[in-house]
Amino acid sequence: MGLFQDDFYSTKVTKRERGFRKARKAQEVWPRSRRSRGMSTLQVATISSVISAFVAVLLFSMITGLPSSGKEAVAVSAINSKQLDSNVDPYDRLVTAAAKVRPTVVSIVNYKDAKKDKTSLEDSALGSGVIFKKDQGQAFVITNNHVIEGSQELEVVLVNGEMKKAKLVGADKVNDIAVLAVNDKDINEVAEMGDSGKLRLGETVFAIGNPLGLGDTLTSGIVSYTNRIVPVSLNQDGVYDWEQEVIQTDAAINEGNSGGALVDLNGKVIGINTMKIADAGVEGLGFAIPVEQVMKTVDELMTHGKIARPYIGIYSMDLGNPYAQMDEDQLKELKLPSDVKDGVVVLDAIGPAQEAGLKLNDVIVKFNNDPITTTLEMKKFLYDKVKIGDTVKVTFYRGGKEQTTNVKLAEKPDQ
Repeated sequence: MGLFQDDFYSTKVTKRERGFRKARKAQEVWPRSRRSRGMSTLQVATISSVISAFVAVLLFSMITGLPSSGKEAVAVSAINSKQLDSNVDPYDRLVTAAAKVRPTVVSIVNYKDAKKDKTSLEDSALGSGVIFKKDQGQAFVITNNHVIEGSQELEVVLVNGEMKKAKLVGADKVNDIAVLAVNDKDINEVAEMGDSGKLRLGETVFAIGNPLGLGDTLTSGIVSYTNRIVPVSLNQDGVYDWEQEVIQTDAAINEGNSGGALVDLNGKVIGINTMKIADAGVEGLGFAIPVEQVMKTVDELMTHGKIARPYIGIYSMDLGNPYAQMDEDQLKELKLPSDVKDGVVVLDAIGPAQEAGLKLNDVIVKFNNDPITTTLEMKKFLYDKVKIGDTVKVTFYRGGKEQTTNVKLAEKPDQ
């Protein structure tokens, strides 16, 4: 038996049910001798229609305060007839939007070994990208950092099948965005960027890209959530060390869709597809980076080729991490007060942190009086609240005693 009573619902009518229906029908038919001889059916219907129309206009006048003249009644009738017009195809906007953005979405081939035969895609990775700008003979393409990571050579495949050698302009691992440049010959269209801040829950969107090597593929869905926060592992080591703000959609996103466009019904790009949850029993959980966040990263990559972020020089672990708990001997060695349950334990200090005197087993609890309970909070503070060259007051425990030191932040070195 299923979860619902109508799992086995059938439109077929049993013989017993047919018998009930015949009996009911026989009861509902009036005998000829009881029919009224005073007025015909047409006359009754006409009179009823006139009375109904009069009552409707009278009620309209009472509710709105407008005079119940013939013009107002006609206007109301016109509005109602317009609302009931079913001649407009609800999918026309989707078709038009897809045609608008389609020429701007490309496939990306990441050759991990440039020496191998390029006629075979073995040892290469596939992804998608969006042409967003043309300037001085070059066209620029947005994609994900993980699409181009580890590449020896990159190629962009246009919607018409033409292949172009691509050059990396810049990439950012934290926001998972990269920018490529190609020759702009035969590229006539660039994508129009929308406003991801105005997205509404349930709004129709579609994803377009190169899933599984099947380029120029479109899937549609809705905005399932406008600003979902999902944990990510920047080093792909299974340890979540960052949080990404994304648009959640149930439009099908598969391997190879990464870097492609999430588009609204106006044909505007409102996100860059980046990931999906692929697990047993999971369907319709795809994510895209909001275009406003994307373009902030892109602007800096176009200007500097990288994202400059503050750097403190600490390798750490979380004191209160439930998945990697410290044993009793380690906790005793820290000699922390009983009320200190959370903080960042220093495993190694280099650069600015070392110069400021921080060292192994120091437990950081505050930056500029802001509580720091995890490594993630420490990174978010550094990336969002301060800049290179700022001095941060660090509160920490050493040997059970609370201390402070000032750390001057440097620029994060290239990895």
